[in-house]
Amino acid sequence: MKRRNFLKNTVAGSIALTGMGSIMGAAAPFIIPSRIWSNPPGNRITMGFIGMGKQSYHLVSKFLPVTQLLAVCDVDTTRRKHAQQTVDKYYTDNKDKGTTGCKEYKDYRELLDRRDIDAVCIATPDHWHATNILLALENKKDVYCEKPLTHSIQEAIDVIRAVDKHQRVLQTGSQQRSSIEFRIASELIRNGCIGKISHVECSFSGPPVPCDLPEESMEPGLDWNMWLGPAPLRPYNSILSPRGIHDHYPNWRSYIEYGTGGVGDWGAHHLDIAQWGLGMDYSGPVEIMFTGADGTLVFANGIKVFHKRSGFGVHFFGSDGEVMVNRGRFKVIFKGKTIAEYLGKETEGTTLAAEVTRAEEMLLKNASIRLYVSTSHTDDFLDCVLSRKKPVSGEQAGGRTAICCHLLNQLYFNNTPMKWDPAQFRFTGGTGNPSWLARETRDWRKA
Repeated sequence: MKRRNFLKNTVAGSIALTGMGSIMGAAAPFIIPSRIWSNPPGNRITMGFIGMGKQSYHLVSKFLPVTQLLAVCDVDTTRRKHAQQTVDKYYTDNKDKGTTGCKEYKDYRELLDRRDIDAVCIATPDHWHATNILLALENKKDVYCEKPLTHSIQEAIDVIRAVDKHQRVLQTGSQQRSSIEFRIASELIRNGCIGKISHVECSFSGPPVPCDLPEESMEPGLDWNMWLGPAPLRPYNSILSPRGIHDHYPNWRSYIEYGTGGVGDWGAHHLDIAQWGLGMDYSGPVEIMFTGADGTLVFANGIKVFHKRSGFGVHFFGSDGEVMVNRGRFKVIFKGKTIAEYLGKETEGTTLAAEVTRAEEMLLKNASIRLYVSTSHTDDFLDCVLSRKKPVSGEQAGGRTAICCHLLNQLYFNNTPMKWDPAQFRFTGGTGNPSWLARETRDWRKA
């Protein structure tokens, strides 16, 4: 069956079987295995990429063999052309994976105008995310976007609502949800395996700062006005957008105008797991306050999530034990005894998989709650593009985790506690300021 007919028939079948009028709300009549990507290239999901920096190349390596990549976009000529040539060379060398003819664009709007593109991958700096996402959704594209999903609270609200309005699939690049150690850690919490949770510690660095970088000369080939986009106009500096093909993550993320600091970088990953473990994907904190010098998110059930500048990653504390998890690291203490522990290569005689399995077999054998299983974040997105199911890290999870990050940053920026209504997306109790929800934007089109 041709890919487009497959999409059409799958969705129609879902609605017919469930009697529901909402595509996204319809239950799929069968589970579509990810191995469907073995289909011939002409039947594959078609994709475009916006932003061709270091992170994008990691994502290209995941999507390129199993989709047909039709277009790439970047405001830097060197990166854009290198990406286009890389894609075509791959398809030239691997004719069974796709066809050459990848187009390159400087303006993301031209890429999104293409009706033959099913989905887009967005890996631009944070300050461009929402603008790219919202137009992609309007143009009926499914979206994979890097975290943090947005650059402000209001943008997160707008994206959540737009996904529902346009009935599209959105996956946030919070890939820890597709790693078994984080899923099992969250299941241990959700099933009460370490008793009543009192608090959580999440470790990451601090908020962004205003950009004060000096002006540098710039070689031709970069549309600097378009790189800045909705951000304030300022002189070029290579720390923000290094020229040429570079193998590092540029430090624009440290500056308020373009990024969200450590809070929105690693904080988006670890706060996402705290939200998952606490069952808050459709909710969030009700109070944001200081505990000493660091911020704290307080939930309606009294559980506190503390921001720590150092620690294990994500550390849950319960009445009967502790669960600690980070990438490639896992530890469970139950009633005073360590029952599973893997701290990396220095832990001899075992593996991460063995320790995670041990905790699962000991504490989750009769679990009533099992979380969404994804073993590949990119494959999960593609599965959901076909089935129209919600992915493991959809707009609610990604958007509300982004809001947690932005609330913490606002606490640091304004040095005042706030109360928050996660259902209505507003400050309460006479705290906060509605102006903190959004950011001032520049009309870069007139510059």
